Amino acid sequence: MRSRFFNFSRRHPAGLPAPSRQAQRTRLGAAREPSHQVLALAGWLVLCLAASGTAFFVSTGGWFAGLRKPSWNPPPWVFGPVWTLLYILMAIAAWLVWREGGWKERSWELRWFLLQWLLNVLWTPLFFGMHRPGLAFAEIVLLWIALTATVVSFWKVRKAAGVLLAPYLAWVSFAAALNISISHMNP
Repeated sequence: MRSRFFNFSRRHPAGLPAPSRQAQRTRLGAAREPSHQVLALAGWLVLCLAASGTAFFVSTGGWFAGLRKPSWNPPPWVFGPVWTLLYILMAIAAWLVWREGGWKERSWELRWFLLQWLLNVLWTPLFFGMHRPGLAFAEIVLLWIALTATVVSFWKVRKAAGVLLAPYLAWVSFAAALNISISHMNP
């Protein structure tokens, strides 16, 4: 038996008829179209990689080079590749959550993501631009809280999205420890 709205040959886990492909396309709209998926992923990539733009406006030499740092401070060449990878993972995680209903159904989770992104963007000017490691540490604590909320909310929507953010959370935790150490070593 065929229906205009339901395909009775497939069954929903609860025993109800599964919606037809046409009904699913209508409900989900254009967000499920392959071309929109590619554009959305590209948009998330542009947004996330744009966060690295703050590094172009502040100098890490001079002032930073003269600071005392702990022995476990990574060499400068590590930061570029690590952040590039983390921004790509962030973008994919956000895209995966966005795919689960777009802004309409996932606004809470995506707002957490944008908040942590903004806090991420602000840290570099605070630390390197204003030379305020203490203030930057207070800010990175807020980033860590917002990022943890993002990881948890993403995990609930799509486990893979939460897993993709785990390296970022680990790196921010490491950066916070490095930040406070530098702050204490350079009163």
